[in-house]
Amino acid sequence: MNQKVVLITGCSSGIGLALACRIAKDEKKRFMVYATMRDLHKAKPLIDAAGRTLGRTLEIKKLDVCDEDSIKDCIDSLPERRVDILISNAGMGLIGPIECQSIDEMKTVMDTNFFGLVRLLKEILPDMKKRKKGHIVVISSVMGIQGILFNDVYAASKFAVEGFCESLAIQALRFNLNISLIEPGPVLTEFERKVYDEGVKIDLSKADKPTADMFTNIYLKNYKQIFETLGQSAEDIAEHTLKIITMENPPFRHQTNTLYTPMTTLKYADPNGDLPIDTFYKMVFEHDKVFNASLNFLKLLRWRSRKSFTLEKDKN
Repeated sequence: MNQKVVLITGCSSGIGLALACRIAKDEKKRFMVYATMRDLHKAKPLIDAAGRTLGRTLEIKKLDVCDEDSIKDCIDSLPERRVDILISNAGMGLIGPIECQSIDEMKTVMDTNFFGLVRLLKEILPDMKKRKKGHIVVISSVMGIQGILFNDVYAASKFAVEGFCESLAIQALRFNLNISLIEPGPVLTEFERKVYDEGVKIDLSKADKPTADMFTNIYLKNYKQIFETLGQSAEDIAEHTLKIITMENPPFRHQTNTLYTPMTTLKYADPNGDLPIDTFYKMVFEHDKVFNASLNFLKLLRWRSRKSFTLEKDKN
């Protein structure tokens, strides 16, 4: 059986690392994985996690999604330049009041999260079209559907990705190509910890006092609890993605976190767009005690379900 060639970006940690390892360790050995990253000096965690798959079903390569020459060099190094499945995962976050963020910081987020995908497709898409075969998988976010407080620029980058892929998907069908957007909610990774740590260090002097207080005493205060309650692991996202790339008719959108689905459903329930904004506003500013109680209840339910699952596995 011919192995499918899978190219994954952003594999030095987090979701990318988990994706590379899970797909390379596929029991049926259906895939040859090229796990890429901008800085090969950061490859050790992937090397350690890859184990025996390294040099067999997994190879590590250098690729910077912000550099067209780097992308071309990587693709040129592949046998016949063939990519059957592209998983665009490389990305970066940014939180805080926009008054406290520079335009250059915002441009960097857009350059990585949106134009990084565009650069990849400019290099890979023509060959997929010629072969009339290929699957483009993008690790997007629920924030590509529903904006969240103090994630303005990050959400904008994911909205751009989603709109771009929606438009491209129509053309892709003509060439028998599939596009799938994987939309996680909160994910517990080094990526999120780094975003939080950088958020704590933000100079809030350019923000008015109510905005600065809102960011510090509402957003940052609840950040960790939200992630601990609703957050998935990188391995969860990898399992969902593996399922998508092995489906005969993969969906265009796939949300990985059922706890978050009611939030995004609000957007489709009201064509005017007022319902989700009003709901989030009331959750944050008017019903904060109910919101926190709900988070604690969800945390308890998740803990009990995990404990039950663990005990069931032990019995088996």
